[in-house]
Amino acid sequence: MRFLLLLFMLLSFGCGQHTSDPAPSTTVPAPPAPTGQVVSFLSLGDSYTIGEGVSEADRWSVQLAQLGQAEGLMKPDIIARTGWTTAELQAAIKSANNQKTYDLVSLLIGVNNQYRRQPVATYRTEFRELLHTAIRFAGNRPSRVFVLSIPDWGRSPYARTYNQAQISTEIDQFNAVAQQECQQAQGAYLNITDLTRTAANDPTHFAPDGLHYSGKHMRQWAELALPVVQGLLQ
Repeated sequence: MRFLLLLFMLLSFGCGQHTSDPAPSTTVPAPPAPTGQVVSFLSLGDSYTIGEGVSEADRWSVQLAQLGQAEGLMKPDIIARTGWTTAELQAAIKSANNQKTYDLVSLLIGVNNQYRRQPVATYRTEFRELLHTAIRFAGNRPSRVFVLSIPDWGRSPYARTYNQAQISTEIDQFNAVAQQECQQAQGAYLNITDLTRTAANDPTHFAPDGLHYSGKHMRQWAELALPVVQGLLQ
């Protein structure tokens, strides 16, 4: 009898050792799952869109696509070339005869209009036409088009021998036109000009030519664009 009682106590003690509370979970929350949608993307512009002086992966629109993977954003088709004005971009679009429509379209154009001292009034007319072209590419959905402001090349290392204050003033004038036209067309407008001005004293934000921007800097454009794009896709 005593033996049975002792055995019962030992078994009871042993069971008690394994009834303590489980250790708290240390599982890291999973990132948001992709939505399952596929978002086609067209990026229109000039040297800032094609990423003059940097690799393809460093282009701002390619970086945006990488950041927007959870939204299904695809690597963009790009129609852009260094030196293009609004008129030259429009001519290239017509020549390309691209009949596709896209879920998202970006437009960044105008620095060469300013650089060549073309009238702001001409820019307004040609930019308006380009904006409506972008809307057609977006399936006639203005809410799927976003415009990026013109970077201020006057704050770049390349422009040290130029009248930097005048360049900045003129860039502001061209950007005001782009913003007004964008608002009238009911597209989204994204100010990246302020970012380009803060980069002035940091050579790591510029490509080797000292005029265009590095992948590091254009990453900031992509990060600024991401919430705008997320809003457009809702």
